[in-house]
Amino acid sequence: MKYFKLFKPLIAVLGNLLIAYVVYSIARLTFLAENWGLFAEGLTASHLLEMLRGGILFDTSAILYTNVLWVVMMLLPVSRKENPTYHTVCRWLFVIVNTISLVMNLSDSVYFPFTMRRTTATVFDEFSNENNLGSIFLQEAVAHWYFFLLAALLAYAMWRFYITPGLDYRQLKWKSYALVTFVSLLGFAPFCVAGMRGGWTRDIRPITISNANNYCNRPTEAGIVLNTPFSLIRTFGRNVFELPDYYPTEAELEAVFNPVHQPADSLTFRPKNVVVIILESFGREYIGAYNKHLEDGNYKGYTPFLDSLISQSLTYTHSYCNGRKSIDGMPSILSSIPMFVEPFFLSPYSNNAISGLADCLNGKGYSTAFYHGAERGSMGFMAFARATKFQQYYGREDFVSDKRTVGDDAYDDWWGISDEPFLQYMNLKLSETPQPFMAAVFTLSSHHPFRVPDPYKDVYKEEEMPIHKVIRYSDNALRRFFESARKEPWFENTIFAITNDHTNMSNHDEYKTDIGGFSSPVIFYDPTGEMGVGMQDAIAQQIDIMPTILGYLGYDQPYMGFGIDLLNTPAEDTWAVNYLNGIYQYVKHGHVLQFDGQKTRAIYSIDDRLMKNNLIGEVPQQQQMETELKAIIQQYMERMTQNCLLP
Repeated sequence: MKYFKLFKPLIAVLGNLLIAYVVYSIARLTFLAENWGLFAEGLTASHLLEMLRGGILFDTSAILYTNVLWVVMMLLPVSRKENPTYHTVCRWLFVIVNTISLVMNLSDSVYFPFTMRRTTATVFDEFSNENNLGSIFLQEAVAHWYFFLLAALLAYAMWRFYITPGLDYRQLKWKSYALVTFVSLLGFAPFCVAGMRGGWTRDIRPITISNANNYCNRPTEAGIVLNTPFSLIRTFGRNVFELPDYYPTEAELEAVFNPVHQPADSLTFRPKNVVVIILESFGREYIGAYNKHLEDGNYKGYTPFLDSLISQSLTYTHSYCNGRKSIDGMPSILSSIPMFVEPFFLSPYSNNAISGLADCLNGKGYSTAFYHGAERGSMGFMAFARATKFQQYYGREDFVSDKRTVGDDAYDDWWGISDEPFLQYMNLKLSETPQPFMAAVFTLSSHHPFRVPDPYKDVYKEEEMPIHKVIRYSDNALRRFFESARKEPWFENTIFAITNDHTNMSNHDEYKTDIGGFSSPVIFYDPTGEMGVGMQDAIAQQIDIMPTILGYLGYDQPYMGFGIDLLNTPAEDTWAVNYLNGIYQYVKHGHVLQFDGQKTRAIYSIDDRLMKNNLIGEVPQQQQMETELKAIIQQYMERMTQNCLLP
């Protein structure tokens, strides 16, 4: 018993780390409760316990990473009686570090529904140019006040139940003094390293975000298993693009998939204007024309104008976005580059030479411009527009300085100029632009915090979900834009591509699934009708927009794009791909294949709207789909890491 006293510091460390585990577990249960509607469907008690057990592995890594300095300080032989201030500092360090981790986890409970993934290190770059985050945070703080109360209670509990070692080192001989330090640090070091890495054996690689899928039935559930500090640590300063070796030679790889488009020699280019409209958060769920099967055929949606435009447009029954963030949508739509693992424009490869729709059409004598009603630099859009060779960029500052507008009176107090006045401003600028022109606009009103301009507050009132009223407002703004544009001489010679950046809040279960969360409109409107009209029973995605437009125009130069020309591809050969929490989803042949980079995890019928029946091993095209997906992934990773995003 005499030597048992020597291990009091180690016992205190283990006891306090147990407190940290409890705090992380409470945060995870809070996360689950806040987002219950996203996980409740088909969730059994046994599977929930499996995910909670898996969560301990990731909590261990995060707790040890964030508390390693505190652990070392605690295991140093400093007398409590002789140096009480030292142990007070240790106590404060433990409480502060773990309270910050707690706040991160609680914050993601609110942010998760918008991205369907835990926050990673790219969030710092994504919002680095925003100056309104304080206002948004304050609004969410008021709406989720109970999280602040919980954080305060748990912080107090950590302080109250913190264990300070009672060993008085002055009573020990120097040999015992050295033994305390040596044995404690030596004994804890391997546990600490193994905990950070996620295992004990030398063959185990440090666990990453994708390892969470070992405990999940579907990628969305990775949000339960993971914690936010771990996700931030594992992605901070890391090379997120790992080169696979599915195909040993370039010839074998290109025989399966080649993103370089080689045009036919006989093409004749027709210089029609192009306008790409990216509607903030406009998921397919909100559009009545895509959802005639909902609510016994009585579902009307929230976009009466877009519904009417779809009846005169070319669109697709199964259409998807290629990412879950705005910065994912820009490269997908305008450069035909999907989002795999992390947004490449926020990665170490953001300086890669890239092309895009604007760059291609610049070479054909087009005037090109990008429009976004926020301040210049917001969301990294201006940087992307410049990288892809847009000649002009028009933002809030340009709107305000134009004497024909109402100036800053149209500012929405959050993000920028409201959609209706800004789209009217774009119409004015287009009418001054020499033809042919290519323009892209990114709307913003249907973004959180979902506020309609004051003149419309009595027109668009609260509905089932906060986003519904602003979807109606932005749809009406789009109607007003087309009303004005139809009067302009350039209108008949213009093709319009309409999509969204990503999906958002859902109140129908089929749009809460892994693939349902990527359900986006892909609409082509040609006033002359030459491009085609009707709902096609085919698959489409954002990365198809650029190849389809260039194909329709008869673009006669090679270009790089991961998508396909929908107008010249048989319906049975259309496909879509996206990435969610370590899982690649590949849609083709009427099925959705989920692949973790090594093997197929699941395959579902595209008509299985709730993704309940895993058909792995039962679908004849499964091997073919996996073969094609591997080629897409390898082409992406090789070209990204080797700076080969040009033809």
